[in-house]
Amino acid sequence: MSRRGQALVEYVLIIALISVITISIVSYFGGYLKDAITKSCCSIADKVYVEGDKPGEAKCVSEEELESMQEE
Repeated sequence: MSRRGQALVEYVLIIALISVITISIVSYFGGYLKDAITKSCCSIADKVYVEGDKPGEAKCVSEEELESMQEE
């Protein structure tokens, strides 16, 4: 009986470790992932991709909005 409990605890610890590593990676690279998705969506929506100051701040704008942003 104690061996079954030990195996369960080991599996829970392995799952917890994998979860912590996954959450850490996503939070560290989250901005870059968001920018990659935004860039793909811009091309699908026929808009222009504009990089932000920091990772994760990129956005899609229309041609008119881009021209008005460049004039400022």
